[in-house]
Amino acid sequence: MRKLSTTAATLAAAALLATGVSALSPTATADPGTRSAAADNSAQATAGGVAQSVATDGVAQSVATDTGTLTEVLPLAPAATLPGSADAHRILYRTTTAGDAATVASAAVYFPPGQPPAGGWPVIAWAHGTIGLADECAYSIAGPGAVERDWAYLGAWLKQGYAIVAADYAGLGTEGDHPYLNGRVEAHNVVDAVQAATGHWDTLSHRWVVVGQSQGAGAAVTTARYATEFGGPGLDYRGAVATGTPAYIEDVLVTLGPGVPPVALPAGVTAYTLYILNGLRTSFPDLNIDSYLTETGRSWVDRAHDECLLPLEEELRAHKVAGGDLFARPLADLPNAHALLHDYLGLPETGYDRPLFLGQGLQDTDVLTPETLRFIGVLTANGQPVTARTYPTDHSGTVNASLVDSVPFVRNLFR
Repeated sequence: MRKLSTTAATLAAAALLATGVSALSPTATADPGTRSAAADNSAQATAGGVAQSVATDGVAQSVATDTGTLTEVLPLAPAATLPGSADAHRILYRTTTAGDAATVASAAVYFPPGQPPAGGWPVIAWAHGTIGLADECAYSIAGPGAVERDWAYLGAWLKQGYAIVAADYAGLGTEGDHPYLNGRVEAHNVVDAVQAATGHWDTLSHRWVVVGQSQGAGAAVTTARYATEFGGPGLDYRGAVATGTPAYIEDVLVTLGPGVPPVALPAGVTAYTLYILNGLRTSFPDLNIDSYLTETGRSWVDRAHDECLLPLEEELRAHKVAGGDLFARPLADLPNAHALLHDYLGLPETGYDRPLFLGQGLQDTDVLTPETLRFIGVLTANGQPVTARTYPTDHSGTVNASLVDSVPFVRNLFR
């Protein structure tokens, strides 16, 4: 399939957005884009329920064959309870993590007020943005980091008559480490949370969409590519919404190394980098990520492992940490570095079988906005069913600014 160059794709995206272009016709392609053969085999093994042994930190574990099974229903703390919800619960459910290893993850489930319609409440799967790696940071334990923003956003969906299933992702609030930005892990976690919730409550419909912001936008986009495959015939996936999507991060990561970057960047950017390094540690223990780090780098990666985002940003800002001081070796020295990083956190460029909405703030500096526009251009060139809108605001502001477009977009998905 024809691909645009980076420049041409970005120009195509700019033209697309300037003219307010909306959805293209959905394609039926099953082309997995630029995934590696190993990634294909991994996804197929898990989707098919094949039991096998995998090594995680030297311990043999079994691939889950009963993913999407609810194991426990728990009360939600007040901080994690969406205002306006008629009922809310924390659930534990079976899913997979790095290396397709079986694990148990958690999620919050919010019910709208009133009587459910025939067939049950349609479901919004909420894929949250970066909140940290420690268990106490988990959405279903501590609630959102951006409280006013997220409660306003999720409340808007609740008022539209959607139930919300908010997955924590593997290793957040449950045993094990969180493989931050591992796209296929997050996709499995989102799908399995929906499957677990809809299988338990008959007031929930099996019709669902995924909605995500920032880290969750990447999770939502990857979920959009694999939702039909991972969910199987028991779920009725309709489409996706993503705002502040982190695209082509792998292109930037391969440039990092000793002295690069040479100065302190915004604390949030450095925090994301530390979380990614933690995620690489978790996903690829054999790579010995610590060998690419200085003593200072290892210390900060360790601290990031146990910190939620906001306090970590404060510490990084106070110490004026320069990213280039973290590295003893360039990340480009990783074996087959770009392909490895793309398989880990890259976004699929083809294979979407349902409509996808991408909203992007033009003042967003948390993600690389030109790269997000490039991604939109590539999807458009590849004939994917993408609708794109831009907003004159920043990363956080785009979340609620996009509702004017995303609410009718989602409403149409359920018709």
